[in-house]
This record gives sequence, structure tokens and C-alpha cells, in this order.
Amino acid sequence: MTAIRLLLVDDDPLVRAGLSFMLGGADDIEIVGEAADGGEVEALVDRTRPDVVLMDIRMPAVDGLTATERLRAREDAPQVVVLTTFHADDQVLRALRAGAAGFVLKDTPPAEIIAAVRRVAAGDPVLSPAVTRQLMRHAAGTGPDTRRTRARDRIAVLNDREREVAVAVGRGLANAEIATGLFMSVATVKTHVSRILAKLDLNNRVQIALLAYDAGLLEEEREEH
Repeated sequence: MTAIRLLLVDDDPLVRAGLSFMLGGADDIEIVGEAADGGEVEALVDRTRPDVVLMDIRMPAVDGLTATERLRAREDAPQVVVLTTFHADDQVLRALRAGAAGFVLKDTPPAEIIAAVRRVAAGDPVLSPAVTRQLMRHAAGTGPDTRRTRARDRIAVLNDREREVAVAVGRGLANAEIATGLFMSVATVKTHVSRILAKLDLNNRVQIALLAYDAGLLEEEREEH
């Protein structure tokens, strides 16, 4: 089994030491580097080729948000999991919009942080439906009024089935749940998700969820039911 290559980024050496001790104990995770600031991340990624970056969002020089945006703009971008002390603040939302695969709170139990790293390495987001709903509520009313118009323009390229899948992703449902709800196979759901990502030029399911919310699709679904 190939170990998950993990890069730790946090300006607090005690936090890094704790994470290193905790995550380094997992048989399938190899810590390939540590950074104290977002400005060090790109060079370290070039040197260590991590699969996942665990990124503190608040750092004094280059913060985790900026570092995430820079990383996710690369063709060979590793997955990014944001470390934060808040469930739903504007910086977390911006990091998710930039392509972070999810976030974990700094006081999350060790086993859950390890599970989050494994999930992201496997291509799954680390946002539970409850956390997704909280983020969506927090996103309401933020940003310019043109966000919904822009989101609706982008969503318009999807066909009806893809739109249904996008709404289900926005609700925080897993592929198996979407398959059951829309009477299709899990493989078909995965195909639809891949097409949605390609058509909308998005990185992951979290960005599909945010775009569906921005476009008002989740509100429309509630009204229909």
C-alpha cells in the first residue's frame, strides 16, 4: 500500500509537533514536510510532492487562503484540507471556493483528522451534510448581488439530470444516497459529477455545492417540496 504523502503547514511549532506526532503514527500516512508560513508552501510542494496539504488558515505573512488559491491554480495541485478554529467564517468559505477539499477544526479528535486526510486522498470531500448546511447558511447574503446571476449563468450549461445531481451534491449527499434518490447507479452518479466538474471548470464537490447554493437551486428544491 502506498502511503499518503502529507505536508503540514502551521505557524505554531507546537501545533505542527502535535499534528506530526498524531498523524505520523498512522501506518498509511507519511509526513513529507512542514512549513511555518504559506509563502513556503509552493517550493515545498515542488520538492516533496505531497498528496494532501493540511493548511492552517491564519498565518502572519502569507495566510492559508492565499496559499490554497496559489496551489489549486496549479495543474498538479495536491488536495488541501484547511485547519481552522471556526466552523463557518468568511476565510473558510473563500478557501473552499478556491478549491480546498474541506476543513477540520483544530480541536477535532485525532482519529477524525486522520480519517479526513484519508478521505481527501481518496478523492472525497470532508464536509458532513450538517457542516455543509451551516456553511451555506453563513454564505447567505455574503458578497455582491451579482453572485447569484453569475452562478445561474454558469449552471445553465448543465442538462436537467446534471442539475439534479448538482442539487443533491449541494445537499451534502454521498454518491450512494444520490443514486438511490435519483434512481440511477452509483457509477452513473460519478459520471454525472465528473461531467459537472468539467463543464463548470471546478475542482471538487464542495465547489459544486457552493455554486448550487449561490445559484439558488437548493432554495428552489425546498419550495418544490
